[in-house]
Amino acid sequence: MAERGTDPVEYRRYGPPAGDRPPEWQSAAPACSTRPPVARPQPQGRAPGLVLVVAVALVVGIVSGGLSSVAVSNMLHSDATPSASLTNVTGQSVRIEESSAVTESVKKVLPAVVTISSTSGSPLGGGGGIGSGFVFDARGWILTNRHVVSGADTLSVRLNDTRVFPGKVYGIDTLTDLAIVKIEATRLPVAHLGVSAGLEQGQLAIAIGNPLGTFENSVTTGVVSGLGRQITAGDAGNQSAEQLNNLIQTDAAINPGNSGGPLVDSDGHVIGINTAVSQNAQGIGFAIPIDVAKPILAQALAGKPLARPWIGVFYQPVTKQLAESDHLSVDYGALISSSDATSPAVFPGSPAADAGLRSGDVIVSVDGQRIDGDHDLSTQILPHLPGDTIALKVQRGATAINVKVKLGMLPAQAG
Repeated sequence: MAERGTDPVEYRRYGPPAGDRPPEWQSAAPACSTRPPVARPQPQGRAPGLVLVVAVALVVGIVSGGLSSVAVSNMLHSDATPSASLTNVTGQSVRIEESSAVTESVKKVLPAVVTISSTSGSPLGGGGGIGSGFVFDARGWILTNRHVVSGADTLSVRLNDTRVFPGKVYGIDTLTDLAIVKIEATRLPVAHLGVSAGLEQGQLAIAIGNPLGTFENSVTTGVVSGLGRQITAGDAGNQSAEQLNNLIQTDAAINPGNSGGPLVDSDGHVIGINTAVSQNAQGIGFAIPIDVAKPILAQALAGKPLARPWIGVFYQPVTKQLAESDHLSVDYGALISSSDATSPAVFPGSPAADAGLRSGDVIVSVDGQRIDGDHDLSTQILPHLPGDTIALKVQRGATAINVKVKLGMLPAQAG
């Protein structure tokens, strides 16, 4: 739940990374004629007047020329000065607009952010901890991290308006580090959910929460640094660990106590749930995409137990390199295989086993949607409910086959 000590803080999300990553993870000229004057004969007897006229004309011409030069010079200076000024104003406007976007987004979400305190009398619980969460339904429904509430005997939820309610864990997600907490309250401010499927690297990301369990309603900003990340997160003592997939990476500061709080976009919509940080690096944090959470939120509001669909296979994404090294007939899809010789690629008695799937098969599409780098197998299965039937296209050697699988319920994760 938390680092245990005199001051309770949230259970830290640290642990080694998945694969071969370094082991530092713990959870914008005036025109003038050149033609000479034409000499014209002048009438006799009018020379003095003519001379006078010519003299006056010359004076007027000189004065006019001088005034024109001044006017042109002023015009040039006038044109140049606003350009430089415009450049500065434009740069300042960008900064002001971004700052304004952050301010407005925070105003929309902050009232729905809560602080969750837990106590535990068990030896493993260690006393208590503090984390974050946010209200997703005005009738007292709160989304947070599983590790914030796991093992707790009692929960206390402090709202942004300082009211405190006892909380009850409605359900734990068997797929991710998520949990749903219920309090007996109504007409609460709600954080509006966004869409994480269309996120792009570099877009604004705002993290809101209670770092270290002390600095309530803290706001940090950054960008979406990466998508589809995979890490292994565990507690501070490395007593337990779990693999988290398809995460959003952000450089918005996330600290112990922020877990369970919202990651927000520039429109004030929740795009993720903060869940893990790197112990040995700065500017690297992770959040669970909000699209991953939406199915269990709908189940809770419908009064159903939280359940995730399950196919029952180990797999690895197929790349061109993998296709060449394993002599596969396709260079995309999900290869059913296990990296652990003691674990079968297809779970005995699983929906995949019942459908006749085998180790070495490559699932190339789900319900017609191609499985590739942008469409992971688990992501395509996620929107379904246990009991739904999905249509798979499978490449078995050089043969393409169609298989229907009735999804089961994902077993509860250990720990």
